[in-house]
Amino acid sequence: MSSPAPAEPLTDPDRPAQSVVDTQVYGHLLQISQVEGNVTVRLGETASVLERDLQQIIEGDIPQQPRGFQLRRQLLERLHNQVAATGAAVVCAVTGTPGVGKTMLAAAYAWSCQAAGWPVVAWIVAETGEQIQTGLAALAERLQLRQTEDDAATAARRARDWLSATRQPSLLVFDNAADVEQVRTWCPATGAARVVITSRNRAFERAYDAVPVQEFTPEQARRFLRERTGLPDEVGAGQVAAELGYLPLALDQAAALIVRRRLDYGRYLRLLRTFPLPRYLPAEAGARYPTGTAKAILLAVTQAEETLPHARPMLEKLAVLSPAGVPRLILYGTPDIGDPDDLDEQAEIAREQVDEVLADLADTSLISFTEDGGTVLMHRLVQRVLRERARYDNRLQATLTEVTALLARFNDALPDGHATWSARPATEMLIEQTTALHALTPQDALTGPLLSLRAWCARYLIDLADLRRAIPLCEQTLAEQKRALGEEHPDTLNSRSNLAYAYQAAGNLKRAIPLHERTLTVRKRVLGDEHPHTLNSRNNLAYAYQAAGNLERAIQLHEQTSVDYVRLLGEEHPYTLTSRSNLANAYLTAGNLERAIPLYEQTLTERERALGDEHPDTLTSRNNLANAYLTAGNLERAILLFEQALTERERVLGDEHPDTLTSRNNLANAYQAAGNLERAIPLHEQTLADEERVLGDEHPHTLNSRNNLAGAYRAAGDLKRAIPLYEQTLAEQERLLGDEHPHTLNSRNNLAGAYQTAGDLKRAIPLYEQTLAEQERLLGDGHPHTLTSRNNLAGAYQAAGNLKRAIPVYEQTLADCERVLGGEHPLTKTVRGNLQRAQ
Repeated sequence: MSSPAPAEPLTDPDRPAQSVVDTQVYGHLLQISQVEGNVTVRLGETASVLERDLQQIIEGDIPQQPRGFQLRRQLLERLHNQVAATGAAVVCAVTGTPGVGKTMLAAAYAWSCQAAGWPVVAWIVAETGEQIQTGLAALAERLQLRQTEDDAATAARRARDWLSATRQPSLLVFDNAADVEQVRTWCPATGAARVVITSRNRAFERAYDAVPVQEFTPEQARRFLRERTGLPDEVGAGQVAAELGYLPLALDQAAALIVRRRLDYGRYLRLLRTFPLPRYLPAEAGARYPTGTAKAILLAVTQAEETLPHARPMLEKLAVLSPAGVPRLILYGTPDIGDPDDLDEQAEIAREQVDEVLADLADTSLISFTEDGGTVLMHRLVQRVLRERARYDNRLQATLTEVTALLARFNDALPDGHATWSARPATEMLIEQTTALHALTPQDALTGPLLSLRAWCARYLIDLADLRRAIPLCEQTLAEQKRALGEEHPDTLNSRSNLAYAYQAAGNLKRAIPLHERTLTVRKRVLGDEHPHTLNSRNNLAYAYQAAGNLERAIQLHEQTSVDYVRLLGEEHPYTLTSRSNLANAYLTAGNLERAIPLYEQTLTERERALGDEHPDTLTSRNNLANAYLTAGNLERAILLFEQALTERERVLGDEHPDTLTSRNNLANAYQAAGNLERAIPLHEQTLADEERVLGDEHPHTLNSRNNLAGAYRAAGDLKRAIPLYEQTLAEQERLLGDEHPHTLNSRNNLAGAYQTAGDLKRAIPLYEQTLAEQERLLGDGHPHTLTSRNNLAGAYQAAGNLKRAIPVYEQTLADCERVLGGEHPLTKTVRGNLQRAQ
């Protein structure tokens, strides 16, 4: 477990960027290679036909069966019949009135499927598209489709596709869905999976076969009260039921209070009818739902608060947290990462107190639990009534502040950086609860601590490579911090840096660099040139310049930053070592191996001494040094180091860790560079297969590995296998990353090269021209990728016999290479030789 996050989040979130070498290795100069039949099972029967042995998976927070549960057999039978009759069906339980029991009907069906032995029963909270993706991503992990840093959307698609393809009877419940199109996107279209939706939105009735749920009938209501309370008085039960409009939620509150206070129906009615509702809720709030329901809920609440210690603060906390449920770990304030036996006595006592309060509140029916008991559920209508009471009492803001502090304690115990992937479930808990809290807080009441939590959530999503969720959250948080805290507040500067980092990770350097420049300018003015945050900003800007091909400015900044780190923090500080590694990488990119290799060697030696042989940063340094040897043509030393790095990562991190897969990819590249295709191709194939299984088909590392395998096939002269892989990779990168992402441009260049090798110049030259035009526009004339593409285009013109076009392009490229990279850079030498041959 890594060290805890700072007590004040985001005091230093923009750590010096790790060297790009460990996630992206470039191959030959003329080719930029990136590394980096249905089974129907009746309810109550056991599934007897399975595609493979699969332990039953129950995913999601399925509600427990409540006391005195009233099974509505006719509705359940109708639900089952519609599911069975329509094959891969979507059935929707809908009503316009909250509290009628939609969720409990779906839960009853889920219990039945679970008891029948259905292999997969999944419960997905579906109020927002993000919740749907998070729930399906968790299912993908349970199905062993997602094991590491896949983003939520990709993992969710894989779970949906599995459900679409499975022949095993499976149930998927979308609870409390709000938007038809959001749900439709994630519904499996085929297969043996059954889908049930609960919603208050009547648009679902028009979109799917519907099972409307109404209030209890008078007889159902009387029977529920008799069975729940043990009181046989038919007349009294009928009077209470009529007073509460036969609404199941209100009847449940009434029955729980009758049992706890040992009341009869008459005494309960007198309490209910004399309850001073205006004292607790303003009239306009009470008019938004039946008065009897509000009275029943608040009567139960006030009785619980009068008799149970600590009931009120717990109820108020639960009222402002996620309606999808609140994990006990959130209420404890600790994410349970590590050994639970390590809890101290004080923490154990605090947990026992929370558990005791929750158990007492469960007896009142104001809360319930999921089947595993790990998540607390409060009905949305109960939450709404409690929030309106708090707003009426001017306590809502105080409650939001208390809950923000609770979530901050939870956040303080989470790891960050490279360790975030190992704590993904706890991280998703924090994101869900922080999002709910933020949604309830007016814009003019947003506080610094809540915005810091939001910024931490964005940073965790960046660390998990979930940029689809990270970038919008970064953008929103930055805008809100600028309004609430000001342009120059430290938290605002941190958020601007995080947004720049997210844009850069997405390949959008035009938006990233101005943000990095702005952050550095403000930090220099506010904090001074030597503050650690200023040094971090300088490092990050240098890294962005390097990615944009502005090597002169990048190296200058890296050199300045490295010197300052040594002077201020010392030779062995982790930031100093990272800065030195980044400077070495900039030298390597510029072709200055004489300066790059000694720096890499020095960094590795110091990390081995300061951090140990097995620290992740040490393993990264070993990989980077191997790559420098590879670039220098010292294949014997490069392969030896790559093999050592792979062996150690397999032992320390495991076979499926993303860094291990990267090492395997890099070793395959080294074998290929040495001409050992017999070892390179099987290793590339193994790496690609593992990344498809572990990371998913659409993860950037998977796409890079597919590109590299295509390059190995091309090197072996197997164009029939190489070209389709190149075409597949390009199509997927255009769809996932966009036409202008650097990885997409590289893939287009590589496909053009494969066409050229195959003699298909009519397809190669237009691709080269398109790639070059886009790189000149996006990266500039002097970027190494632009220079490589221009050299490749000249080579294609030459191969086509068009020397009048080839020679001027070579001449322009050579001049730019000498100006930007220097006369001794490998690319400069390659272009010079090509020009001489053409002349």
